[in-house]
Amino acid sequence: MVAVLSVLCAIAFAAQTVGAWYRLRHFKGPFPATFSNIWQVRALLNGQMNFEVLEANRKYGSLVRIGPNMLVTDDPALMRKMNAVRSPYRRSDWYTGLRFDPTRDNVLSQMDEDTHTELRTKMAIGYAGKENEIFEHSINHNVLALIKLIDSKYITTNTEYRPMDFGRKAQYFTLDVISHVAYGKPFGFLDTDTDLYQYIATSEKAVPAAMMVTIFPWLNYVLTSSFMKSLLPSATDAIGFGKIIGFTKEVVDQRFGPDAKDQRDMLGSFIRHGLTRDEAESETLLQIIAGSDTTATAIRTTFLYIITTPRVHAKLLAEISDATLSSPISDVEARTLPYLQAVIKEGLRIWPPAVGLMAKKVPPEGDTINGMYVPGGTSIGYGGFSILRNKKIWGEDADVFRPERWLEGEGIKVLEQTWEVIFNAGRYQCLGKNVALMELNKVFVELLRHFEFSVVDPTNPWKSMCMGIFAQSEMWLLVTRREKLL
Repeated sequence: MVAVLSVLCAIAFAAQTVGAWYRLRHFKGPFPATFSNIWQVRALLNGQMNFEVLEANRKYGSLVRIGPNMLVTDDPALMRKMNAVRSPYRRSDWYTGLRFDPTRDNVLSQMDEDTHTELRTKMAIGYAGKENEIFEHSINHNVLALIKLIDSKYITTNTEYRPMDFGRKAQYFTLDVISHVAYGKPFGFLDTDTDLYQYIATSEKAVPAAMMVTIFPWLNYVLTSSFMKSLLPSATDAIGFGKIIGFTKEVVDQRFGPDAKDQRDMLGSFIRHGLTRDEAESETLLQIIAGSDTTATAIRTTFLYIITTPRVHAKLLAEISDATLSSPISDVEARTLPYLQAVIKEGLRIWPPAVGLMAKKVPPEGDTINGMYVPGGTSIGYGGFSILRNKKIWGEDADVFRPERWLEGEGIKVLEQTWEVIFNAGRYQCLGKNVALMELNKVFVELLRHFEFSVVDPTNPWKSMCMGIFAQSEMWLLVTRREKLL
């Protein structure tokens, strides 16, 4: 009997494998991807997912098979089509992996369209900063805290060698910014110059496991079991992700408590527009994770390109020096500096900070894309590096950091439309876009006004791992004071 069951199971598995291969057999891709998710697992675990997907698109074409039911695209037009407000495409179960609490969705993981739209409506005004009277002041406060930290502890002179891990400092800055604009008070990473609660270190170790759920969504149901829940981070933890869960829960409890006062910060706006207590806990946690990691990546990568590209560095310094600016620079002033804006756009283009597949599901009736039929239920993922380094769009120098492309006029509309995929579009556009761009508008100018930077080891400038989002550290820089403030 056991032998018969074994044979039947083997036949069923073989039939399922052949069926999965057959329905997408007309799409090219790495051979292991035709019958298993092993290609995605390997790309995740080797920490080079961004370049693995880029290489696959360049080798196999615009729409590549990277799993039994997963395609990935380098076509921005297809991304706009899938993300459009009235598109029949829906979020796939890939988004299950973005539940930071396995039992509860957030606006990023929510797959029900009506619920997702309702959540966005409740939070849109808060993210825009329209009800936060100290929105820009909160960012200014932390820009100045970063400058103060560098000036007091990390100035290298002829007699003192004080290298600085800018990888860590960038994330201290973004964590303090997002907590300040969200709750009215920064966590204190910059003031203490430490990885508080070992949050960053423990989170980096946890990312591969968390992103594995995007490949195997059924793992989420395992995580909701009573045994696994006892092993997951908890609000009572003294360190790590659990400590941040506890902190956000405490803040939300105060806002919904009997002595609660209306606060003019982001969380206060969410509550005024109808966010429930449970929703507030989920969304404040999402803010910390998504709002700090991606912006920190944008700061690190763009700044590394600035200080290692002499032409760009010189042009940007000249533009800053010639302008009459506040200290810190205001967001309005920053938007009038064309080369700064070009540098920011190019930094985000050449190294988009979030490159998870964010796969959408083809509608039940299927779709025809570039003359090829895609069966209903197929998942199509976002190839971040593939789109933003697509040589058909950006030219043969797509892999080169060249801000001047944004100032050349010709074809700029196509470039702008393509660039927008960084923040998604339509019904899925990133709610935190305005906060992130304001941070970028300020931080580079203030760093360059005060200091001169060089890379300690140009042959090995950082440690960068990509698992859909980036873990970047050991970005050692030498800093000296400018003789005269720009």
